[in-house]
Amino acid sequence: MQFFQHKLRLPSYPAGYHLITDQVEAAIPEIKSIKVGFLQVFIQHTSAALTINENADPTVRKDFQTFVNELIPESYPRFIHTAEGPDDMPAHIKASFFDTSLQIPISGGKLNMGIWQGIYLCEFRRNPSRRNLVLTAFGN
Repeated sequence: MQFFQHKLRLPSYPAGYHLITDQVEAAIPEIKSIKVGFLQVFIQHTSAALTINENADPTVRKDFQTFVNELIPESYPRFIHTAEGPDDMPAHIKASFFDTSLQIPISGGKLNMGIWQGIYLCEFRRNPSRRNLVLTAFGN
């Protein structure tokens, strides 16, 4: 069994859902040496998240943003964690609706996702900083 681990520091993205599959794959080229295994992608933040979804039509990402912002609005009057701004507590809740990590199968040296699937960075802050990911590939 082989294990490889890299840290990926993403650029700062505006609030929204951003495809990062190519950046993830480029940051851990050792995937090519794994016939059967997994890639775990972990985000080291509490106000952003990861998910896998539609990689072709950008309106899917816009609809995600519209729906989630309506579901968890910044204007919710009962939030008490507001020291970092009105988008902070909603960002924490949104991040918990998604996830901090993904596990993706590796087959034949490639990520084994569906043809229309891509990895999203879900950025929930209006003024975010750069985001850190830990990428761990393992297998034979």
